[in-house]
Amino acid sequence: MTDRKKVLIIGAGFSGLSASASLAAKGYEVTVLEKNSMPGGRARKFSEKGFTFDMGPSWYWMPEVFEDFFAGFNKKVSDYYSLHRIDPSYKIYFGPGDEVALPASLDGIYKLYESIEPGSSVNLKKFLAESEFKYKTGMGKFVIKPSHSVTEFMSWEIVKAGLKLNLFSSFGSYTRKYFKSAKIRRMLEFPVLFLGGTAETTPALYSLMNYSDMVQGTWYPVGGMFKVVEAMETLAKELGVKFLYNKEVKSINLENNLIVSVETITESFKADFVVASGDYHHIEQKLLPEKFRKYNESYWDKRVLSPSSLIFFMGFDTRIPGLDHHTLLFDEDFKGHADSIYGKPSWPEKPSIYISCTSKTDPGVAPEGHENVFVLIPVAPGIEDTDDIRNKYLEEVMVRLERYTGQKLREHLVFNRSYAHRDFENDYHAYKGNAYGLANTLLQTAFLKPSMRSEKVKNLMYAGQLTVPGPGVPPAIISGRIAAEEIHKLNQTKVL
Repeated sequence: MTDRKKVLIIGAGFSGLSASASLAAKGYEVTVLEKNSMPGGRARKFSEKGFTFDMGPSWYWMPEVFEDFFAGFNKKVSDYYSLHRIDPSYKIYFGPGDEVALPASLDGIYKLYESIEPGSSVNLKKFLAESEFKYKTGMGKFVIKPSHSVTEFMSWEIVKAGLKLNLFSSFGSYTRKYFKSAKIRRMLEFPVLFLGGTAETTPALYSLMNYSDMVQGTWYPVGGMFKVVEAMETLAKELGVKFLYNKEVKSINLENNLIVSVETITESFKADFVVASGDYHHIEQKLLPEKFRKYNESYWDKRVLSPSSLIFFMGFDTRIPGLDHHTLLFDEDFKGHADSIYGKPSWPEKPSIYISCTSKTDPGVAPEGHENVFVLIPVAPGIEDTDDIRNKYLEEVMVRLERYTGQKLREHLVFNRSYAHRDFENDYHAYKGNAYGLANTLLQTAFLKPSMRSEKVKNLMYAGQLTVPGPGVPPAIISGRIAAEEIHKLNQTKVL
């Protein structure tokens, strides 16, 4: 490329990191402007009192997405970080004396299902075969689309595949078709709580997550999820990307329907193209002049969001034998908790709780003899977030932890930090304090999501969890790659 075009990327989360490396490899001069002091977005880290905490994502699923990303630059995941497969993948606690641990091996999983519901392993094999088809079809034909228009999906091959994806049946009705056991159904359906709905409102398409869970497995990057962030930043820098931290974008200047510069408090940056990988709502509604916005506040208010989260980062000065790397406490009213998120938004009475204890796998994240514990409660976005509320749920968490582990833990809690709506808003400008992005409902799928391409600003492309393909670390990486390819197409057509 003789005339090196300048691309500015707003935000150094996974989609921004992905887009930056992809564009730099195509010969663009890429600068990333990041509001915070480090890359990663919601996947940042912090250290305190000898504990190192990943601040957001803690599940490493869909490993081939990471492998494909690095392979695109003739690199391997192992060039940057080591992976450890977790076994058991996770535990689910339903109540005293009632706990299941999902083995890493498929044979072990089949035996587990048989022990819960005799004969269910046969149906699980059928279920996983269909899940595999959905996964490979979705990843191969649907997820990679920029989804500018419905016409992208109007080929007989895609329509034929789409008929087998169960788009129009619910996850709940789909699992009931295969399994009688309510416990098994709960085991299969728990990921949808983070996708933005219940099993009754989420399309059965998302059984593809069960394929990744049980067949591909649950992994851990040694050192923490931030190792993935560091790897992507290192790769981008190797390709010539310039990262500027503590550079919050305050305004975007346009002429003739083109962005000409991006302004921070102290500097102005010229742009031929911009990838907005920060919060879509904030960038469109706060940084763009009104006449250049595609959507209005009414549109955004009607979007169905995935949950926010109340997170506790906890350090204990004792080992906790009762905890595994991933544990889900489903010993309370799961349906009531889901209704408090998606039905009548409110703080849950008795929440389900997710616990990640990374020190079980990685001793380096805590001082010797200590435990690093990450506790997350999914909650509705846009609800009140106060210190009193957080303290109430801290007490709930301690009661549940002690009940589950059979240990007195309060006297051993040597570090605690909470994180919820107002932190998501302050750190990421997250719309309504959401943690995961836009819900994966049928009416918010593909071209029905907020558009990746700006209709009114010719050189602006969006990426990340509020546009295609959706929330989660792998989709964000894919989103950045798609946005980069769309920028490259725009440049090649020379429409600007």
